[in-house]
Amino acid sequence: MEKLPSREDIDARYKWRLEDIYADDRLWEEDYKKADELIGRAEGFKGKITTDNLLDALKARDEAFMLVERLYSYAHMRKDEDNTKAAYQGLTDRAMSLYAEASGRLSFIEPEILKLPEEELVNRINEDEDMRVYRHYIENLIRQKEHILDADKERMLAESQEVLSSPGDIYRMLTDADIRFPVIKDESGKDVELSKGRYSRMISSFDRDVRENAFKVFHNTYGSYINTITATTRANIKADIFNKNQRGFSSSLEAALFGDNIPVEVYDNLINSVHESLSLMHRYVLLRKKVLGLDEIHLYDMYVPMVREYDREFTYEEAKDMVFEGLGALGDKYLGIVKEGFESGWIDVYETRGKTSGGYSSWAYGVHPYILLNYQGKLNDVFTLAHEMGHSVHTYYSDKAQPFIYKSYPIFLAEIASTCNEALLINYLLDRASSKEERKYLLNHFMDQFKSTLYRQTMFAEFEKITHGMAEAGEAITPDVLCNVYHDLNSAYFGPNAVIDKEIDYEWARIPHFYNSFYVYKYATGFSAAIAISQMILKEGKPAVDRYIEFLKSGGSDYPMNILSRVGVDLTRPEPIREALNFFGRLLDEFEKLI
Repeated sequence: MEKLPSREDIDARYKWRLEDIYADDRLWEEDYKKADELIGRAEGFKGKITTDNLLDALKARDEAFMLVERLYSYAHMRKDEDNTKAAYQGLTDRAMSLYAEASGRLSFIEPEILKLPEEELVNRINEDEDMRVYRHYIENLIRQKEHILDADKERMLAESQEVLSSPGDIYRMLTDADIRFPVIKDESGKDVELSKGRYSRMISSFDRDVRENAFKVFHNTYGSYINTITATTRANIKADIFNKNQRGFSSSLEAALFGDNIPVEVYDNLINSVHESLSLMHRYVLLRKKVLGLDEIHLYDMYVPMVREYDREFTYEEAKDMVFEGLGALGDKYLGIVKEGFESGWIDVYETRGKTSGGYSSWAYGVHPYILLNYQGKLNDVFTLAHEMGHSVHTYYSDKAQPFIYKSYPIFLAEIASTCNEALLINYLLDRASSKEERKYLLNHFMDQFKSTLYRQTMFAEFEKITHGMAEAGEAITPDVLCNVYHDLNSAYFGPNAVIDKEIDYEWARIPHFYNSFYVYKYATGFSAAIAISQMILKEGKPAVDRYIEFLKSGGSDYPMNILSRVGVDLTRPEPIREALNFFGRLLDEFEKLI
C-alpha cells in the first residue's frame, strides 16, 4: 500500500526555510517575551492620545503588531508542516492568544483617535510630513466611525475574537489532523490510502470506477462527521451574526464587505451576472458528456480531462520551468523575483502526513514570502504553483514598497495577481501548442478554470449568502438544511444534463474557506479582473505591465476599488464579469470546432 510520506522523508530542497524568520524556537521564545514589552509601551498611551502624540502612539502600535504577526507567521507555518505535532499546536495557540491579547489591550487607540476633532486630525496630516503616511488609514477610520464602538466595547470584541474563531480552528483540526480516509484501489488495482491531495488526482482519473469510488468514499467520509461539521458551521455563522450585530450592520454580508469599502451590489452583481450565463455552464456540461461518450454525466465526471491522448504528469522541476517561461510577458524584474522564490527556500512542495492541505502564500513583514503546496504532478498543480507565486510576488512588491500599516493588500485584490499569472501561463502554453490534441488539452484546462473559479466559487458565495440569510432570519441551520441548499445550487449551476449525485450534498462540509466568511466571491471577481488585466498586458506590453506593477506595489494604501481602477478595471459595473463569461463562451466555441 502506498502510504503518505513523513516530513523526514522529503529532501530539504523541497521544503521551505522558516529559519529565515527564526533560526530556532529559542529565538521565537525570546521575541514572545519581548512582545509583551512592546504591547505595554503602546498601551501606555491609553487615555492620553492627542493630535500631538498620535504619531508616536501609532508607531508604537505598529511595532508591537509587527512582532506579534511575525511570531504567528512562524508558529502557524511550523504547525502546517505537521498538524499532529503538539509542540507547534502549542506555539500557534500561544501566538493566537497573544494576537488576541494585543488586539484587546490596544483596542483603545481607534476610539480615542475618533474622539479627536476631525479638523485637527486633517490639519496634522497636512502639516506633518511623517503623519502623511497615515492619511488613508485616518480617512478610512473616519469612514468607519459609526461602526466603531467605545474603548471598553472594542476591547471586549477584540478579546472575543479568539473564541469566535474557534469553529474554524476546530474544523481544521478535525479535517487536517484527525480524519482518516479509507484505503481504495487506484487505476492499477493497488491499495492507496485516500487523502485530500490524492483525491484531486483520483477524481481526474480516466478510470471511471476509480473516480466514482473516490468521489463517494471521500464525500461520505465527511458525511460521517456531518453533525460535528454542521455544529462548527452553525457556530461560525452565529459568530458572524454576533459581530455584525455589535457593530450595527444590517447583515453579515454587509459587515464582511464594509472593511474593504465594497458595496453589497458588487457581490449581488456577481451572482446575478453568473446566473445570466448559466446556459454556458450547462453547455459545457453537455460538451463533456459528448466528448467523454457517456450516457449520463455525473459530478464525478467533471474533473477528468476531456483529452485523454495528451494527459501527462509534470515533475516539479518541469513545473518551475513552465511557470518561469510562461510569465515572460511580465518582464525581467518580475521574473527575477520568481527565480529568487524558486531558489531561496520559499516553497514547501510535497504532501506529507499531517501537513495542511491545499496551497497558500504567507509571510511575515520584512521577510520573504512563503508558499505551501501539496504537489501531485498534474497540470493543475503547475497552475497552482503559478497561482501561489502570483500571491507571493504581490506580497514581495507590497512588502518592499509599503510601510507596515499598508503592507497587506486587501483580500478583494488578492486573487487578481494569482489568477493573472494563470491566465498568462495558459496563453503562453496555447501559443506553443504543437498539436491539435495539446491545444484541446489546454483549452480543456482553461475551461475548467472558469468552471472551478468563476462558476463554482460564485456558487459557494451564493451558498454563504443563503445560509447566513436563513440564520439571520431565525431559521434553524441543520445538516438537512445545509445539504438541501447545497444540492439545489448544484442542480441550478450544473443544469439538467448532469446527474446530481447524493454524495455532493456533503461537499460544503469540506470547504475550509467557509470559515473565512464571504471570502470566496473574491476568487470569482478576482478571476474576472485578472482575465481583463492579462489581456491588456498581452495587447499593450510594457505600458500595461508598468500599470500592473504599480498595482502590485500598492498594498493596502487605498481602497481596493480605487487601486483596481488604476489598472483599468471597474467591478462596480457588470461588464468585467460578462466579458470574462463571454471569453469562456469563445473557449467553448473553439473546443467544439476541434472535436
